This record gives sequence, structure tokens and C-alpha cells, in this order.
Amino acid sequence: MKLKYIFLAATLGLMMTSCSDFIDVDPQGVVDEKKANESPEEMVTSAYAMLGNDWYSYPFNLWPYGDLASDDCLKGGSGTTDTGYHAMEIWSTLTSRPGEFDELWYHLYEGVSRCNRALVALETSGESVFGAEGKTEREAEVRFLRAHFYYKLIQMFRQVPWIDEVVYKNKATEQTSNTEFTYEQLCQKVIDEFQFAYDNLPAEQKQGGRANKIAAASYLAKCYLNIAYGDGYEATTGYEHINKQYMQKVIDYTDVVKSSKYGYLEDYGDIFLPDYKNSKESIFAVQHSDYKDDNTDFGRANWSNMLNGVWGMWSGGWDFHKPSQDLVNAFKTKNGLPEFDDYDKNIAYPVNGAPTSQKWDPRLFHTVGMPTFPYKYEREYTLTKENSRNPNTYGYYCSMKEVPQRSKGETFNTPWQAFAMNDYVFRYTDVMLMRAEALIELDRMEEARTIINDIRQRAKNSVDKHIGYAASQCDIELYPGSYFTDKETARKCLRWERRLELGMEGSRYFDLRRWGMASKTLNAFFEKEQNDVYDGQKYGQYYKDAHYTPGKNEFYPIPYNQLYYVPGLYTQNKNY
Repeated sequence: MKLKYIFLAATLGLMMTSCSDFIDVDPQGVVDEKKANESPEEMVTSAYAMLGNDWYSYPFNLWPYGDLASDDCLKGGSGTTDTGYHAMEIWSTLTSRPGEFDELWYHLYEGVSRCNRALVALETSGESVFGAEGKTEREAEVRFLRAHFYYKLIQMFRQVPWIDEVVYKNKATEQTSNTEFTYEQLCQKVIDEFQFAYDNLPAEQKQGGRANKIAAASYLAKCYLNIAYGDGYEATTGYEHINKQYMQKVIDYTDVVKSSKYGYLEDYGDIFLPDYKNSKESIFAVQHSDYKDDNTDFGRANWSNMLNGVWGMWSGGWDFHKPSQDLVNAFKTKNGLPEFDDYDKNIAYPVNGAPTSQKWDPRLFHTVGMPTFPYKYEREYTLTKENSRNPNTYGYYCSMKEVPQRSKGETFNTPWQAFAMNDYVFRYTDVMLMRAEALIELDRMEEARTIINDIRQRAKNSVDKHIGYAASQCDIELYPGSYFTDKETARKCLRWERRLELGMEGSRYFDLRRWGMASKTLNAFFEKEQNDVYDGQKYGQYYKDAHYTPGKNEFYPIPYNQLYYVPGLYTQNKNY
């Protein structure tokens, strides 16, 4: 695997040293192999630390690839050339060149590397430090973490090299091709890792933030749900390719989650406030902190979302991650139920205090920041049209879930700010929606309806505490039994619920790909969204250049720098 930053540092060092000036000293900031192998606990901690070692140009929560690449979101920022993410939202110009791809690949593999070193240390010294049982449990944690990084790599790039501790010990990293295993075999390897974790981890850990059996069960359910639909390419993925045995696996593993200590947090708005970040809703999350919490200069901040604070509200709010009009329209309700067929026939948006016959699912006001409404529930920080950085390109909406309330302050380092918000890997509701999806495919309709209605009931109860100012504009009801008498309507309810419940949480594109609906959905979205208007201001017109090509765009290309680091070692994904 390419270690370009280490190579660059070494090259610069040699350039500044004459041939006769070599000095025999130990490298600084590097743990030597012997010390590492004698320190398994420290190596395990190092692997955990990598969970949050991301940055806005390589966010491990994948918001540019799950949201910007979907119909939920516009990029935002100062314009289309601000970062390399524009290609991800229009698809038609996507190549392997953006540096963001290269950085993400490199740093996810850095996580894999730390896991491999930890596994070698556990093999060498684990039993003497932890005892036999403790060694196995730590190994299960590390294999969970390695599978977590690999899940993201495969989700993004499909054909990736499998670098495990054996490859690491044999120093064969740069001889390992990305075609050694098929996509199906890679998915099975990830499943095997999570299965080992599931079999050997406790249901609860004494220390917060550690992987446990329930997190492993959640990941196993997600893996089986993905492969139950096919191989990811649209021609061979979707409802026509359902594997019911895999769907039963989803039921089996979500049974474990359903019977655990986790559950629905009572108010939807609380899920996205730091005060509740490790509540019963949070099965597994990347832990972050504020400098006031841990007495450091900047805390263990979440730098992945640093661009996503709204313009003019935060000290360095760069106004990325802008909800789309299509997403706002999807929250429309009629008699409390979604307007499945008519939601996008006209542009609509609520105005605070203005009477209207159009009603909305309450989750809109927890997800999308809109002019005239309080920002994250605080009236003293009410949004205006001035809080959009480039409205003629990206409109006036902003994202709210990934930021704290403004009154709570910020972890700030001019000209950047960061937020002490955990990144959910799994929250309970997401796992229950995976369960409902599998139940529908196994014709257990009433059980699926119960789950979805429980989630809608929670949304219905999530008005008074935080968004009382929008109460007159909210209307949401539970699905009657008639909506779950045929599979196609039930599927539509499930798809809608995932979009509204998990909006702007980085999952939308990957859902569309799983269902085999990406090209149809996105190309229709591009046609509509280029005609966006808010209060007379047109925006989104750059979508006239957008197009999604099935058979190519389902997965992202292997980064150019990686592809040619060792010529001929890696094979590019098809049609790039």
C-alpha cells in the first residue's frame, strides 16, 4: 500500500542532507517493531484512535459519498470549484483523479494497518498481558475495527486489496493485488471478521466507545442486507435479485439487537444533541469531545464535519452539505401520510408563523435549517437568507443534525471550527429499519408495519420539546394496515421512512444503490433540481450537466495515485 506521506517526508529529508552527512539515529515519532509487539494494549488503543482520525477531505462518515452523491443534498461552499466534491454530486465528470479519493483510501488503509499491528502484538504478547480469554476478546475488538474500515473501503471502491496481519508480517503489501479476491469473497471476509467479533465480544463493555456483541450483530445485519440484493451493479442488483436466506440472516442478527439494552430515544431531536450522544439510541459511535470536557486545546473534535456549519452563524461556518429541495418536498404529508406520487409536483417550503394548508413530517424541522426558523431550536439564532454563502448556486437550506446548538460554543482554531459531535456508526432506529426491510421481503408485513409505525409515533411525539414553533405546520400519522397488504406499497413505505428518518446522515446513495434504483432516481432528480427556486432566487442550475451512468457509477473509481503507484498491481473498476 502506498505510504506517500512517509515517502514524501523521507525524500525531503534526503534533499536537505548531503551524501556524507548520514546520521545513525532512531526515527522519532515511530514505534519500533519490538516495542509494538510488547505493547498490545497500546496497539489496540492506537487502532481505536484511528476511528476518528479523519478530516473534511477524507471524512470516514462518508457524507460526500452518501449525501452529496444522492438526491438529498447539494455540495455547498463558495462554488462548484470549492473542494473536489463537485464531481461526486453530478457524476458525469467523475474520474479517479480527485485527491479526496486518494486521501480517503490512504487513511482507511492506515486504520487497517494499525489493526494489523495490534493483531500481531496480541499474537506475540497478548496472552501474557491479558490472559487467554482477555486476549481473544481484544482480538475480537480489533477484528471488528478492521472490518469496519474494510466495510467502508468496499462500499466505496468495491475491488480493494485485502491486507491482513499475514500480509503485513510477510511484508507483501506492495505485492497484493486488488483482484486476488472477488467482490463476493471480500464481502465474506468482512462478514467473517464481524462474526468472530460477534462470537467473542460481550453484550456490554465496561468502557464506553468499545465495540461489543450488539454492534457486531448490527454490522452483520447490514452486510447481509447489502449482499441480499446482488453484487452492487444495477443490472444484477435490486428487488429481482433478492436472496431470502440472507434476508433471514438480517432478521436473526437484528433479533439480537432488538433484545438488547438499546432502544428508541424518546424525542427525535435529542438524538442529535451532544447531551444525548451515548444514549440508548447509540449502538456504536465514533467518540468525540469538546476541549472543555477533556481539558485540551481543541478536544477530540469531529473534523469530518468542519465545513458543515452554516454561514454567518459559526465563526468559520463554510456552509457545505446543503439539503435539496427534493428532500424538503419528501417531508410533505397529506392527512399525515407521505405524498408518495405527488411530493415533487410543486416546490414548497414552510415559513415560520405563516399559515399554510401544506403540512409536514416533524422530522423536517429537526433535519433541515430554513430561513425564518430557529437554528437547532434556539430562537436567538434564527436563520435568515443571509445565512447562505452562495444562494444562487446552492439555495438557502442548511444541515442541522451534525452540529451542536450555537449557544454551546465551538471547538475553534482560526479559520476553522470543529464540533464535539459523535459520528453514529449504528443507531438503533437504523437497525430496526433494516429489520423492517428484511421482514417485508420475507412477507412478514405486519411486523414491518409495527416497526415503521413505532418510528413514526416517535416522530409524532417529537414536536413540543424542541420545535413547538412549528407545531401548526406538522402532521404525521401511522400507516393503516392497507399500506402493507402488497409488497410494492410496503417497500415504498420502507424506502420513504429510511429517507426521512436518516436524512442527511450519509446513507441515502448507498440505499439507492442497494435497491437497484440509483440511475432512475438520480437522473430524474437532476432534471428537477436544476429548476429550483426559493423566494424568487433560482439555484441548482449546474445539474444540467449531471448524469449517472449505470454499469459504471455504482462504485467509485480506484484512486489514480493508488492505481499507478505499483504499475499493473491494481485493476480499475469497470468503465472508468
